[in-house]
Amino acid sequence: MTITIFGDPASPFSLILIYVLKELGLSFENVPTTYEEIKTPEYLATKHPFGKLPFLNDNGFQIYETRAIARYLIKKYQGTKTSTVLIPSDVQKAALVEQFISISYYFPPLFKLLTQLIAVRRQGNEPDLKIVEEAREELGKTLDVYEKLLEADLLHVPLTFYAINSTDEGGLWNKRPNVSRWLKNLNERECWKNIVTEYKLSEHI
Repeated sequence: MTITIFGDPASPFSLILIYVLKELGLSFENVPTTYEEIKTPEYLATKHPFGKLPFLNDNGFQIYETRAIARYLIKKYQGTKTSTVLIPSDVQKAALVEQFISISYYFPPLFKLLTQLIAVRRQGNEPDLKIVEEAREELGKTLDVYEKLLEADLLHVPLTFYAINSTDEGGLWNKRPNVSRWLKNLNERECWKNIVTEYKLSEHI
């Protein structure tokens, strides 16, 4: 069995898949792929028609889109190598997990915030403070709802890790006790701590 991820191991999207694979106890190969390579005709024709990362090849079966890949890996391999349960077998409990995974209100404002506070500054420019404040407000509203929920899934961890450790915005999460608790629990899982060390994520902060 050969599982291969094509992607940038520092990318939060590739890290999600690495996290899932490690939680499932699966061995895999990560093929670092540049943003120039994904625009080539060969990549577009044989891997990802939209020219994005990551992309996964599982012994000849090919699939793209992070959440779709994660669901596929869990459905195929959960319980085969470890006892870790990422999606329950109970139909209704699984549906609730899928419901949470499908929430799309967290990542857009977080991306908007990080683009201004990290990407724009790395380009030598000053962030647009109006956009920063709008993003904070949008993200805060989502986190207020998250605060009322019992759990969160590991798909949130990589990008949130960068947000908290690369900016001064940690208070958005830390001032909400429940959000802070579940994020702490996810960050302290051995698989994630190993990923932080193995892929030297501190160097990308």
